[in-house]
Amino acid sequence: MPKKIKFYSLWFLLVNIIVFILQVSFEEFTEIFVLNQLAYSQIWRFVTSIFLHGSVMHLAYNMFALFFFGIALEKLIGSRKFLLVFFGSGIIANIVSVNFYGSSLGASGAIMGIIGCLTVIKPLMMVWAFGLILPMFLAAGLWIAGDILRSLGAFGETNIGSIAHLSGIGVGFLVGILLRAFTKKRRASNKVELPNYYIEDWERKYMR
Repeated sequence: MPKKIKFYSLWFLLVNIIVFILQVSFEEFTEIFVLNQLAYSQIWRFVTSIFLHGSVMHLAYNMFALFFFGIALEKLIGSRKFLLVFFGSGIIANIVSVNFYGSSLGASGAIMGIIGCLTVIKPLMMVWAFGLILPMFLAAGLWIAGDILRSLGAFGETNIGSIAHLSGIGVGFLVGILLRAFTKKRRASNKVELPNYYIEDWERKYMR
């Protein structure tokens, strides 16, 4: 039975664009919802900061990734599980990163979770990354390597939340592993096993 797709990935894309327009239009909007130390008492910031972006390029890059990887994953696992990956990765990435950054914003943690989950489920899916067509597992590996090096200061001072990226993709990997295990177990339970005497009887009647 095909999965019913509600295209939450596209709805999230639209929400992010609308929120960015609000950020540009109202000066204090970002400060109310951004992730910072106030999140310990204003816990909504762990969610709302996912939908904020710092610039047009930041928004465009994330929405490009959300469009392609988000739709691909949602079609594979269904919309309900997609929501779990998106919010689970984004929120946990924010819970981790709030301990490392004074303030942060963006859907990158959630999107890296999508990439991580997709990598586990479809590792050989070909994607466009780094100006090349690469298998999903290799593209993810390069993104991880870049974030590790960036978090260690190899590229100097940047405003990219590499720790949030790594946290998000880690959650995505974990969810992907659990989904694969669950799917494999469900397929095994759906197999119909016939007793040997049925097979022997069939062979005796029809194979001679």
